[in-house]
Amino acid sequence: MREGYRSRAAYKLIEIQNRYHIIRETDNVVDLGAAPGSWLQVIRATTKGKVLGIDLSPIVPIEGVMTIVGDISDRQIRAEAGNLLGIVNVVTSDAAPKLSGQKSYDQARSIALGEEALSFACDLLKPGGNFVVKAFQGGDFNQLLHEIRDHFLSVRTFRSTASRKGSAEIYIIGKNFVSIHETEGSV
Repeated sequence: MREGYRSRAAYKLIEIQNRYHIIRETDNVVDLGAAPGSWLQVIRATTKGKVLGIDLSPIVPIEGVMTIVGDISDRQIRAEAGNLLGIVNVVTSDAAPKLSGQKSYDQARSIALGEEALSFACDLLKPGGNFVVKAFQGGDFNQLLHEIRDHFLSVRTFRSTASRKGSAEIYIIGKNFVSIHETEGSV
């Protein structure tokens, strides 16, 4: 990559950031499924806040970025992330399952990853926080979209021009997190 990004996925986050302004200058950000680290590079350049990447695979160090090797569904990993960052303003996830080539199976696994990322965000995001997650369009996509709408005041879908042609990949952007406890009383 000419700009020194670890993968072309960096351009997807740049495009999302330019359009939706999900990361502010002082935000603390957690990136889930962060390896190889291109989103972390973009996030580090965008905020002066704390930046944390979590992945099952080790991430080659990036100056000013903390990393954890672990599973985002693990409660201990979530607690460690909360302890390292204190306040979490933004959760991003460009995580994708290892593709099998079987479209419906891969799509279901993508949605399950998205639901896990949403659960992580609901556990750690401060009210008003933002969320970005990658999903593959298919049968369960609308269910994930609906679940995200239950937790954010503004939800949009976005297809990046940096995605490969014909890709089922789409991003869901949730802005202004509202704790489920806050929404239960206001129907």
